[in-house]
Amino acid sequence: MEDEFHELTDRVRAELRSPQDLVAYERLLGLARKNTPAGREELARMLVAVERPLWAREIAAFILGCAGDKRAFETLVLLLNYRDPVRCATAAHALSRLGDPRTARAAAALATNPLRTAYALHPVRLLAELRAPQSVPALIATLERLLTPHNPYWRVALACVEGLGALGDRRAVPALTAAVAHPRLAAAAAASLARLGVHEVPEQRGSGTTPAERET
Repeated sequence: MEDEFHELTDRVRAELRSPQDLVAYERLLGLARKNTPAGREELARMLVAVERPLWAREIAAFILGCAGDKRAFETLVLLLNYRDPVRCATAAHALSRLGDPRTARAAAALATNPLRTAYALHPVRLLAELRAPQSVPALIATLERLLTPHNPYWRVALACVEGLGALGDRRAVPALTAAVAHPRLAAAAAASLARLGVHEVPEQRGSGTTPAERET
């Protein structure tokens, strides 16, 4: 957790706007260093306190999540679905260490929600890391939905392709085979298929992506 925690605290420090913020920030760091039951109780209270700034709840949830304290779950899921990718990544790291069975269900719900595709990258990566029963079905469903020409969320599709290869479940073969037709996904899809023992992929028709788009 050390590197990720330092990245989080460095980022938050740059967000502070007042001397009072700095005092609260230093107190959070002190609680993290002490790592006592009383300190964790105080951190848990911060998660539900009225008018606490987001950065304070983020630090508290990260510390508790990495310690396996399930009281951090709701705040971390909120941050996993946040509009700021950096906060999503931080939440995903803590959720992967939380050990809460609800995590995979929440990540699958976020990844497969077509209204939240713009924020699905880190839920997708988290599903692959968790290796939960929900992981493969959710990644397949998300990938199949994104296999359309000119899809702006190809990075999410790429994360699905890579995650399915890492999970090694042959249920993913049809979706990965279809992904080979998409230039931005083709190399990763072929590599994932090879990890599943599929080394000869049927030739696919083009997905409609233009040469200029393939370079971006």
